Amino acid sequence: MTNSNRTKKNNNMEYAETIALKAVHFILTDDETQQKFIDNTGIFPSDFERIIKDPEFLGGVLDFLLANEDKLIEFCTENEITPEEPSRVRRLFPGATFGY
Repeated sequence: MTNSNRTKKNNNMEYAETIALKAVHFILTDDETQQKFIDNTGIFPSDFERIIKDPEFLGGVLDFLLANEDKLIEFCTENEITPEEPSRVRRLFPGATFGY
């Protein structure tokens, strides 16, 4: 892999992590969404600090949004990104499926 390709891959992953971290923030700032996340995952906000850098957790956060179209649209609108963007960056995290 050339330096240019390596830099591009690192930049893509940094961007993907940024989107996922924005999704975490989005989930934490809405009580209803936060409760749905807890109900679906069993992961409480108090656990976030410990796992926030775990790529599988970040992928799971994006999976949660991708499974909730209304919240996905709201998240994308707030962050001025297309609704396809979370799906695109989700593919960079472990456990990705190509169904999104």
